[in-house]
Formats: sequence, structure tokens, C-alpha cells
Amino acid sequence: MQDSSKIEQRDRWQAELKLDYQLKGDKTCLAKKSQKGPLTVQRPFYPEGGICHNYILHPPGGVVGGDQLQITLKANQGAHSLITTPGATKFYRSKADLESQQTQTISVDSNAVVEWLPQQNIFFSGARSRLNTVIDIQEGGKFIGWEMHCFGRPANQEGFDEGTIKSCTQIIINNELRLVEQLNTEGNTLSQSACGLRDHSMQASLMAAPFSEAHKEKLEQLLQDYPYKDLIGLTLVDEILVIRVLGDRVEPIFDIFISLWSALRSEWLQLSACPPRIWDT
Repeated sequence: MQDSSKIEQRDRWQAELKLDYQLKGDKTCLAKKSQKGPLTVQRPFYPEGGICHNYILHPPGGVVGGDQLQITLKANQGAHSLITTPGATKFYRSKADLESQQTQTISVDSNAVVEWLPQQNIFFSGARSRLNTVIDIQEGGKFIGWEMHCFGRPANQEGFDEGTIKSCTQIIINNELRLVEQLNTEGNTLSQSACGLRDHSMQASLMAAPFSEAHKEKLEQLLQDYPYKDLIGLTLVDEILVIRVLGDRVEPIFDIFISLWSALRSEWLQLSACPPRIWDT
């Protein structure tokens, strides 16, 4: 593990990545890409024909106070992109007067599909971070995505005892704000709260929109097979499906999310599951 004190001594990263996907014939292409600072994307993969798979990379490997990361992604009409990351994003301890920011803006045009499937965020004790995600879906567009947050490092018996995390996710459908999902904590107030994480260290949400009652049944059946049924719940409000999970290890959460994503692909997108190869490494 990198020493966070050494990381703090370097210049603050101001990084920006813009990705523009377009359908050309029967294939989605990364038509435009611009980047500034240490955010980049690997060359596209096409393991299932015309759907574009991309891995977003952050070579420094960690985020500290003062860093500002901005990702802007647009899937134009008819395009279909699947985005993931090769590993967890680590938010290290920061000085009290420095906050890191990560902003993600995802635009889904008409008849386009975006699958936003990053690996987990790990917040080290003492991290001070603000995360903002806006998902804008136009008529006929579809979005599947998840976010997984780990507070502290439970495998090392380290909690999130100090620091501040402020996370906000908004979903807009046909220019109407439908969901504002917020998660805020000062130290361990969230993890110890009975209406928060209930002494667990991980919180994760899987979202799909615009969604309907007609596709819920198979997902509910999968939830019945989940061994930690008291830590998972499904809601469908204003055409937005949200499945929330609590836990202390990423593996069971990742496994159930992959199962749910596979079912969503089959029932909702009429596609077979095609997990990115990086998930097996």
C-alpha cells in the first residue's frame, strides 16, 4: 500500500476525461475522447459484437485531498457502451482543510444504453471526499449502473473513524429529476447508525432506469436466494429500480450484483451476460 503521507506531498491532480460514443453501422465506437491529467481509458473491447467495452484507468492509484477528477460520458442515439474499472478506487487520508472531488456526468441519448459498472470505492479513515454523479436519460434510453462504497478497511480491522464523505447521485429521465440518492457521513456516524449501515462497513446500490413492474419478478426471485436477505432490499419508484445492499465484504455483494445485472440484461435488454474479463483478475 502506498503511504498516504507521501501521496499528499505531490501536486494535486486535476484530471478530466470526456468520452463520446456513437453508433456507426451496427457497432458502437468511441468516436471522441479528450483527457487532461491522470485519467484515461484503455482501447475498446468488443467481446460481444457491436457493444463497446471500456476500462477507465486512474494511474496514480489513489485519491487525496485537493484532487479533482471529472468524468463526462455520452452515449449518442443508438449507441451501447459498457464501462468498468480494473480495480477499486482508493480515497486516502487527507488533511483537514483539503477535500477531494469526483464528478461523473453520464448522458444517455434516445435508444442508447449505458452500463456503468465500476469496482468499489474504498474510503480510508481520514478521507475527506465529495462524490457527485448525474445520470441523464432521454426518451428510449436505458441505464444500468452500480456504486459500491467501503468505509474503512474491514479486512484489516480498520473502520472509518474520522473523515467526511458526501455522495450524491441524481437520475434525470426525459428532463425530469426523478431521484436524488445521498449518502453522508462524519467519521463513523453512518456506520453505527441504526438507520444507516447498522454497524456494517459497506453500502452498495444497483440502479436501472427507466424500469417497469413487468421485469421485477426474476430479480425478486434472485434476492430470495441471497444468503443475507435482511441486508438487501428492492424498490421501484418513478421508473427507477434501486437495489440496496449492506455488508462487510465486497465479494458477496459483487456476486449478487453480477447475478442481478445478468438477469437485467436477459429480461430487460434481451442480451446474454458478458462479464468484462478484468473482473476475473
